[in-house]
Amino acid sequence: MANALEHPGSGLMTEEGRRAAEQHRAAQARQRESLNLQRENILSQRTSNPARRTALEAALAQIEAQLHSLG
Repeated sequence: MANALEHPGSGLMTEEGRRAAEQHRAAQARQRESLNLQRENILSQRTSNPARRTALEAALAQIEAQLHSLG
């Protein structure tokens, strides 16, 4: 039996539910940090090659979209 503090639907979560929610938040935080590091890396790169610049802009747009979807 789950270690529930209240009846289901009362707004209180089980210990297992809280643990799962915390793991989800931690995974999102790690993903957000990884994306921010990738973003910083792209922004730090300088190039005069138009094809390379286009690729960097596309990568940056993809990373920013992923960050936006994370909230």
